[in-house]
Amino acid sequence: MQSVEGIWDLTLSTPIGRVEAVVELTDRDGTLTGTARGAGEEVPLTEVVLDGDRLTWKQSVRKPMRLDLAFAVTVDGTTLTGTSRAGRLPASKVTGERRPDRAARGAVRGETR
Repeated sequence: MQSVEGIWDLTLSTPIGRVEAVVELTDRDGTLTGTARGAGEEVPLTEVVLDGDRLTWKQSVRKPMRLDLAFAVTVDGTTLTGTSRAGRLPASKVTGERRPDRAARGAVRGETR
């Protein structure tokens, strides 16, 4: 199973326009946890599940309006694509890219710690 740990830059194409967010995922003793940042707030992720290449989670936001969101994305290496739903509203397209971690960036440039 692939790892999804790291920092992901997301773009959501919503009915009110594009929304940028940052999601950070961590594996703690075999359990995925995470937080999302965007629109001036940071919120915890709940029910984070990786099943093969399918990643799902839920989060609640207050900005730009109060919504409970459910994400379902497919992870392919350092990219993800899928949807976010807010109740009965139409699904919004989600795309994302994982940021390279510092150790990997250093190895690519030949740096050592």
